[in-house]
Amino acid sequence: RVKLVESGGGSVQAGGSLRLSCEASGETYIRYCMAWFREAPGKEREGVAQVDTAGDTSYLNSVKGRFTISLDNAKNTLYLQMDSLKPEDTGTYYCAADRRCVGLGSDYWGQGTQVTVSS
Repeated sequence: RVKLVESGGGSVQAGGSLRLSCEASGETYIRYCMAWFREAPGKEREGVAQVDTAGDTSYLNSVKGRFTISLDNAKNTLYLQMDSLKPEDTGTYYCAADRRCVGLGSDYWGQGTQVTVSS
């Protein structure tokens, strides 16, 4: 099993930056597909960025060029650098892990961290 703990959320003005962290513990010797999701009030949870077991990354179209996902295997930590933030980026951000990249069907989830972007 894997436990995921997110941190780094907060409140910023539009145009600002935040870096989210997701520290993994447990069976971290296993390669997992890691991803960030977000859920805005009244909206469904959506995938924001993903890094697969080969290290390839993919992004939601609306965050391409603004967000960067990275994985530090030595620290068992997943990051999401978020720049040029917009009010529509507001939501609860979750990290997830799975042996396969199955999106919302991922086996392991963190508790979430709140990001609020004001205009």
